[in-house]
Amino acid sequence: MSEFEEKVMEMLKKIDGKLDKILEMGTKAPMAQPKPATESAPAPASTPAPSTVKPSALVEKQQEEEKMKEKPPVEGRRVCTKCGSTEFNTVEDKTNVLHQMGGIKIYAKKYICKRCGAES
Repeated sequence: MSEFEEKVMEMLKKIDGKLDKILEMGTKAPMAQPKPATESAPAPASTPAPSTVKPSALVEKQQEEEKMKEKPPVEGRRVCTKCGSTEFNTVEDKTNVLHQMGGIKIYAKKYICKRCGAES
């Protein structure tokens, strides 16, 4: 065996010996007795376990995050005239050609509200 393999084998033997000691001590060690709970403060049975999450709660959380993303109206920012939203999709306006460059047409942009679909 090479020197590296010998070192690895030594380390494994040491680990095995330590593990044996821990296992021996674990079987000899006295088990801790749990304290009885007092009856004056019972645990609430109506609350669900924290590990289970309701899908409706997730949807509500996502909607709140979307609302937080939306920036409040500020001077110079586009605001929808119908719903007051500040989120818009940019689409090329094929009816309005600004100029043509090498056979490629450059179109104007129009903004469509993400919430209500109104053009502005």
